[in-house]
Amino acid sequence: MNLVRLAGKADRMRVAAMLARAFDDDPAMRWIFPNAEERARRLPRLFAILFDEDAAGMRLVAPQAQAATLWWAPGCARTNVVQIACSLWSYWRALGPGIPRALALSGAIAAHMPTGAFWYLHVAGCDPAAQGRGLGGNVIRAGLSRVAGRFPVYLETATEKNIGLYQRFGFVVTDEWQVSSDGPVFWSMLRPAD
Repeated sequence: MNLVRLAGKADRMRVAAMLARAFDDDPAMRWIFPNAEERARRLPRLFAILFDEDAAGMRLVAPQAQAATLWWAPGCARTNVVQIACSLWSYWRALGPGIPRALALSGAIAAHMPTGAFWYLHVAGCDPAAQGRGLGGNVIRAGLSRVAGRFPVYLETATEKNIGLYQRFGFVVTDEWQVSSDGPVFWSMLRPAD
């Protein structure tokens, strides 16, 4: 865990590429980009944008960028109109024909966010080639140790097998919901403040 560090600008492309590989089989990403080739081409761009946006929170990375987490600080888990306007071109380039589904997903996520102040574990991923070695758990644990205190921590996952992992870190399922009638099912999870 002590090898996990804050990620900086120099890590951007390696982290984005790794997260694209990690989320290639994610139900939400498969719903936004049903075509595997298009998904492989667009996900690195999308995760590079998310990496930039999460600079105001906390970005953690394991050695060789084999795992990473992106966090939003309390009070920052909602995107405002100015942020959206400044990122429109980048999002259009990243999402292309996936924009309608991405907007539906974004709206559903926003509708299920808890009220009050909380840390938001926005993205957590581990390179598929490095899974099973505890790297993903290490970056989550490192983040939780940095944010532990008076605020709860929130996340949502569309990957049911991740629920057990997050439960081991003290998260509990607070809601189960679906994005539109044909979209992925999500589980909202909350870890109470210490």
